[in-house]
Parts: sequence; structure tokens; C-alpha cells
Amino acid sequence: MPFIDLKISKKLTEEEKESLKSELGKAVGLLHKPESYLMVGIADGYSLYFAGKKLKEGAYVEVSLFGSATPADYEKMTARICGILSSGLGVPADGVYVTYHGVKDWGWNGSNF
Repeated sequence: MPFIDLKISKKLTEEEKESLKSELGKAVGLLHKPESYLMVGIADGYSLYFAGKKLKEGAYVEVSLFGSATPADYEKMTARICGILSSGLGVPADGVYVTYHGVKDWGWNGSNF
């Protein structure tokens, strides 16, 4: 039950959003989670500030998942997310923050896991 919530400073086209969703769907396997349960939220044109300055190209990515993964898995996922944002959208890795949140209780379809 992963959820990837992306806030990005750039305004994206629908094609870019679709590509981003697809690439994140492939990447979630690094956390041993299936794409079939992945939900992705994309907030583009989002105002982000770092070190007191507005980022022209930056992103904050919050990854929540039922249970947890290993630090090595998170490291691989961070590298992959930064790669996706850099190669697909031109967002430099030093303008990206990624956080991870393991969730003990997760509800879906009228009940909890």
C-alpha cells in the first residue's frame, strides 16, 4: 500500500505526469511493493523554497508505505526518484528532498490491513 506524494515546482503537462506516474510505478518495486497498490499524487507548479530562496526546479517527494523497508532499499529508491526527476524533467538532485514514512495501520476498501 504505497503512496507517493510529489510536490514539484515546475508546471507539468499531462504527458509528463503520466510518464512520471509510470516511472514511479516501476521504481516502487525497489521497496518490495507492487505497482498494483500504488497511489501517486502530483502537485505541480508548487512553491518550494530552499535555503531562503525560491526553487525554480525542485521537488519534495513523500513516500508512505504499509510496513517499512530497509535503509538500503530507501537509498536505492531515493537514487531512482532523483534519477527520474532529473532525466525526465530536468530537476537537479540537489533540489530534491525525499522522505519515507512507514505506516502501521493502513485502510483500504472499507477495512484495514
